[in-house]
Amino acid sequence: MNVSDRVMRFEGVHNFRDAGGYPLQSGGRIRCRTIWRSGQHYGASDADLERISALELASVFDLRTSKERTVHPCRRPAGFAARIVVAVDPVLRHAPHLAAARTTRQRTVQSTHDSLKRNYEGICFRPELQVMIRQWFDELARARGPSLVNCMAGKDRTGIAVAMLHAALGVHRDDIMADYLLTNSAGDVEARIASGAETIRAITGQLDDTVLRVLMGADAEYLHAAWTAIEDRCGSLEAYLEEALTLTPTKRDRLREVLGEN
Repeated sequence: MNVSDRVMRFEGVHNFRDAGGYPLQSGGRIRCRTIWRSGQHYGASDADLERISALELASVFDLRTSKERTVHPCRRPAGFAARIVVAVDPVLRHAPHLAAARTTRQRTVQSTHDSLKRNYEGICFRPELQVMIRQWFDELARARGPSLVNCMAGKDRTGIAVAMLHAALGVHRDDIMADYLLTNSAGDVEARIASGAETIRAITGQLDDTVLRVLMGADAEYLHAAWTAIEDRCGSLEAYLEEALTLTPTKRDRLREVLGEN
């Protein structure tokens, strides 16, 4: 599956793509048009809503906070029947890019990059995200139909959720990274950055354009930081999946059965 087939170009929804199609180390590959990922749908045009409706989504997992959802509520197609699951608010933390934007010291490109990297060291251990990923896995295992996971930009919280699913299914680490980094080139990048800038500034205030570009980008160092933190705290990714995300061997086999194909 090439990038042009994977990425769907919308007028007002960004970073919308198929997370399937990747080969599995046990053989076969992930089914296409079953797992979707994206940024928020606040700016969806009527034409976008028609295309989203055609996907026949069975569920949507919105990883944003209540403030993000209130400031930029998602538009939905008429008669949208998908089950919508929203995240509970974290006690202290914001989305990684928002947390990095809210730092009190002078924001520079380097300090913003470093702040995002630090946030990724803890992102996999955020209780509210773990709960959503567990619920998402359970929903996927029920095989009710295509599912979409989204956050504001579709890159940090969504990136981790999809990376954990890919890891659970047996996608090679290189392909997991490639899917994560696809944010940087998927669809209309400039429109995505402009949309994200509007949301970030609405919550954190004015920011320099160069800093905003860092906040809206994906970097291999971020995901590597998450992998390293998991291994340091849990011993291995396998232990994290089983202990933190309650992914038992039985549930993993079920996910592979439902989402895999030859």
